[in-house]
Amino acid sequence: MNTTERKKAVILVSGGMDSAVTIAIAREQGYDVHALSVAYGQRHGAELEASERVSRTLGAVAHKVVTVDLRAIGGSALTADIEVPLDTDQQPDAAAIPVTYVPARNTIMLSIALGWAEVLGSSDIWCGVNAVDYSGYPDCRPAFIEAFQVLANIATKAGVEGAGIRIHAPLMKMSKADIAREGARLGIDFSQTVSCYQADSAGRACGHCDACRLRAQGFRDAGLPDPTRYV
Repeated sequence: MNTTERKKAVILVSGGMDSAVTIAIAREQGYDVHALSVAYGQRHGAELEASERVSRTLGAVAHKVVTVDLRAIGGSALTADIEVPLDTDQQPDAAAIPVTYVPARNTIMLSIALGWAEVLGSSDIWCGVNAVDYSGYPDCRPAFIEAFQVLANIATKAGVEGAGIRIHAPLMKMSKADIAREGARLGIDFSQTVSCYQADSAGRACGHCDACRLRAQGFRDAGLPDPTRYV
């Protein structure tokens, strides 16, 4: 009898295309996926519904939703009464960080993932952050992921006494087109995902926010049909 225990991974899942591809890559590499989504006060519930749907479809062994209401501090178009910018020409290397940036969001999410990983006995945390085709958020850049891994290994029992903590960001240097192609290779049904900053209750996308525009351009550049449902 094979008694080899499969590796456990805690994966942050937003319900969008990037986290779906991240789950599929981890599964391909032999991990049992423990999917984690955070209800942080985002504008719509469709994102969380998509995270559960995607996690189940892609074979996660568990999906947990933790609530941390960042509306209490606001400061973002996603957590406060601030309009989501539409049809902008925001570039990844732009000096200004857009108002859709949520203060400390990825730091908070990775911290929760770190706690669950310790409880599960997992040394591996995965996230779908990307620093090529993105909105310029500082917590999606390599320096942040590297720094958080250092923090994880000095701030936890698992880091100090155990096998250590590794933060995996397999999409970091991929374009949206690369991500779309990788998803196609892995057989992901992207119609089940939701990326829009202001999707409606049915998960239909606006087609005009930065997230929608980057996603649509990725499918175009990859030469793949866009399965996104638009309003």
